[in-house]
Amino acid sequence: MIDDVAIDGSSTSSDKPRRGRRVRMTGAERRQQLLDIGRTLFAEKGFEGTSVEEIAAKAGVSKPVVYEHFGGKEGLYAVVVDREMRQLLDMVTGALTAGHPRELLEQAAFALLDYIETYTDGFRILVRDSPVAQSTGTFASLISDIATQVEDILGLEFKARGFDPKLAPLYAQALVGMVALTGQWWLDVRKPKKAEVAAHLVNLAWHGLDGLEQKPRLIGHRKS
Repeated sequence: MIDDVAIDGSSTSSDKPRRGRRVRMTGAERRQQLLDIGRTLFAEKGFEGTSVEEIAAKAGVSKPVVYEHFGGKEGLYAVVVDREMRQLLDMVTGALTAGHPRELLEQAAFALLDYIETYTDGFRILVRDSPVAQSTGTFASLISDIATQVEDILGLEFKARGFDPKLAPLYAQALVGMVALTGQWWLDVRKPKKAEVAAHLVNLAWHGLDGLEQKPRLIGHRKS
């Protein structure tokens, strides 16, 4: 129904302003809204510091709506983490295109730094509740997945240089772990610039690999 309007422009039915009609979200839109809010809060406060009440309040809904979509905070967190893990893994594996081995190292370093720069909240979530230094947890498993991709590349390079390809997994873990830990440090300092960080990472990794001994030896007193 439309209010009648007088010739002078005033409303003949009421002088009170009409309230805008509230637009209802679809189920998919509401789910995405809750994921976005949860992602921000988990990045800021961590899993333990975030409550269903706060998520619901930020979304302007009641707690049962959150439970209806995700079954609770745990379910929402699991979906957020899974999406971030897939995003990072896709970026790293997608960056590893054919080329010189040193260029592949550059591509891997840039992919992780790109993710940190573009998806900062996501990286904070991954490392907050499952730090890079841990051997178990979501981020540790993700790093292991990325290392597997690098392992295949290193295996071919080792074989071509006469090294034992069985050691490729060890070196893959070392290289990826180095980049991941540096990325965690760079997350907050953001200095030097991304390209410079990538260059220094590759400088250390490549020249270390370039001068690799076929049979590494210990020079200290301890031998076991």
